[in-house]
Amino acid sequence: MAVAAALVLSACSTDTGLPSPTATPRTTVVIIGDSLSTGHGTSPADAWPNLVENDPAFQQYQATIVNAAQDGSGYVSIGNGGSTFGSQVVQSVTSDARLVLFFGSENDMGSPPGQTELAASQAFAAAKEHAPRAAILVVGPPAYRSTPEQECLDIRDEDKAAALKAGAEFVDPIELGWIVDDVANLIGPDGDHPSVAGQHYLQAHMEALMEPMIKRPLPQ
Repeated sequence: MAVAAALVLSACSTDTGLPSPTATPRTTVVIIGDSLSTGHGTSPADAWPNLVENDPAFQQYQATIVNAAQDGSGYVSIGNGGSTFGSQVVQSVTSDARLVLFFGSENDMGSPPGQTELAASQAFAAAKEHAPRAAILVVGPPAYRSTPEQECLDIRDEDKAAALKAGAEFVDPIELGWIVDDVANLIGPDGDHPSVAGQHYLQAHMEALMEPMIKRPLPQ
């Protein structure tokens, strides 16, 4: 019986003397945004955050995309479900986030001067509190013509000021000319939201911005 028991124990043992493999930790990216990131006008499956998550090339980073964006939201503007960019941060950003990406929002046009900058500063501070080691990338609102409305420029400037004060990376789609050269193809029939081609356009641009930030060593 003792011999039999020893044989059973030997057969069941998984100790090979080698360290057990450790699963590669996934990279969590949280998207804070408005209807430009929800697939409004196309579908959630076509939304650029979903395209990024399902891009085989991008999956070398083992990325999980948490898309917290809600239609109508902004730093000040209240969107679906009472959502603002600040509330999206509180609800969706956790300590394991590697990158928090803010995108938009023209929905803040019409806000009193300075209010968007204040709300943006509060949202960035909340992101740092919830994910102290995460990088923060702020992408301002795009415009679809070479001479944008002054209100849109004002919102862009307030977003930029808050981002720079917070030590966040700021990217200006207006200055970079996103979409302007191909509006008919990249923007849908409503004249405001990306078409399927536009979602793929945003996917490519966002991946190019996200990749170097994900590659950075985490702060100690």
